[in-house]
Amino acid sequence: MAAARKAALGPLVGAVDQGTSSTRFLVFNSRTAELLSHHQVEIKQEFPREGWVEQDPKEILQSVYECIEKTCEKLRELNIDISNIKAIGVSNQRETTVVWDKLTGEPLYNAVVWLDLRTQSTVENLSKRIPGNNFVKSKTGLPLSTYFSAVKLRWILDNVRKVQKAVEENRALFGTIDSWLIWSLTGGAKGGVHCTDVTNASRTMLFNIHSLEWDKELCDFFEIPMAILPSVRSSSEIYGLMKISHSLKAGALEGVPISGCLGDQSAALVGQMCFQDGQAKNTYGTGCFLLCNTGHKCVFSEHGLLTTVAYKLGRDKPVYYALEGSVAIAGAVIRWLRDNLGIISTSEEIEKLAKEVGTSYGCYFVPAFSGLYAPYWEPSARGIICGLTQFTNKCHIAFAALEAVCFQTREILDAMNRDCGIPLSHLQVDGGMTSNKILMQLQADILYIPVVKPSMPETTALGAAMAAGAAEGVGVWSLDPEDLSAVTMERFEPQINAEESEIRYSTWKKAVMKSMGWATTQSSESGDPSIFCSLPLGFFIVSSMVMLIGARYISGSL
Repeated sequence: MAAARKAALGPLVGAVDQGTSSTRFLVFNSRTAELLSHHQVEIKQEFPREGWVEQDPKEILQSVYECIEKTCEKLRELNIDISNIKAIGVSNQRETTVVWDKLTGEPLYNAVVWLDLRTQSTVENLSKRIPGNNFVKSKTGLPLSTYFSAVKLRWILDNVRKVQKAVEENRALFGTIDSWLIWSLTGGAKGGVHCTDVTNASRTMLFNIHSLEWDKELCDFFEIPMAILPSVRSSSEIYGLMKISHSLKAGALEGVPISGCLGDQSAALVGQMCFQDGQAKNTYGTGCFLLCNTGHKCVFSEHGLLTTVAYKLGRDKPVYYALEGSVAIAGAVIRWLRDNLGIISTSEEIEKLAKEVGTSYGCYFVPAFSGLYAPYWEPSARGIICGLTQFTNKCHIAFAALEAVCFQTREILDAMNRDCGIPLSHLQVDGGMTSNKILMQLQADILYIPVVKPSMPETTALGAAMAAGAAEGVGVWSLDPEDLSAVTMERFEPQINAEESEIRYSTWKKAVMKSMGWATTQSSESGDPSIFCSLPLGFFIVSSMVMLIGARYISGSL
């Protein structure tokens, strides 16, 4: 029986899924796309100052090794031969910036995470130097924002002496998390491959999305030395071979090609099989990201969305582009309720609390911990909870937190519909939060269209595995439409009337306006902008008296 099972499985493909909150290694059957086994490790986030978000690159790398090792152990317990793993793909949190020493393999500073806000003054200074034609946006598809890698790297070069010295001595390498992992997994200081793919490069603000090359004018503008940049490759080709760390027991993976690389949101687009112009997906992770495939053409948004590279699945294959709506805080709000407020002990408890009340009872939550991304791009916005009364309890706040994720998705979906001209008839979703049925039903109600969720939610890892397995020289995964496995879907239909949906959404939008005015009001009144940043992550819970006023305020007199 065991031998028959091994024979039936055929070639396997592994995927490293390195996210903001956790790292996973997953192994799929390339013939059926079945997930065979996986392991997950949570990653620490450090907040050394208000608005700063960092991670330890060595901890991230070690978590990858641990996940590979544990997954291989689980496969052996299932009597699955790990030597059948023919390729490995990498999917990663995008924009997060790492600089390391190519001679020692040691990081020269913590990874500056995509959520980090320390570069706000850098952005303000740079914006004064951009001419009216805004060559940065026209070349990159991105607004000048703290979100992207170029300004994070500029800050590191300006403020970290170890990095400055390494650049002077030609020892420094820059990369997003994919580059750091691929370089380390292919040998590190002993011949590691320093590369990235087009999807990750397109999030740096240094990459020309038309020519698909690092852009000298952009590098000069941000004063980034081009010598430290990785080579840019397609999303599906052999970058190098695995060289196993001496501490790793998964020796059978030695020599396995790393042949797929996609930023996490592009990987989810591939994993959801959104290969046609107009197909879209929304991923619910630390943040929330809606991508719509626009085919071979760059579509520039007039409603606050980004233009980005969707994928390029082979050296000689065409590039595909996407419109993207980016929300900074989705799953992160649940982690905040757990770690900062302590009203839940596990992330899964949020669904139970929300279910107990089934309503926010007029309480509205705007989780602008890192300002607001699409469609506002307002870094000075701060989080706010309003509409509170003495009746409000933690269950209502939990429900309001879930609603906030859905309202933010509604905002970027509305912008997407206006840019594309054809409203989406349903929303394909994926990501860790989609296991929360209350959230999915709320999302259908607030969008007033069906929400469709695959039964296997690990579409980000699946996309990376598909790219790796399909690479030239590997060829164990066919991306031809007729060969792709049918996916079982769960469907959530709207259960409230359209008028009620609109009322809830418009009331929340008023709270958003309040959150964007908060920083300005506090700064002008106090003369000290640091006053409004005194609570963790710049979050504000208004005092009891203001809460009571806010209950009337949010209910109709904003």
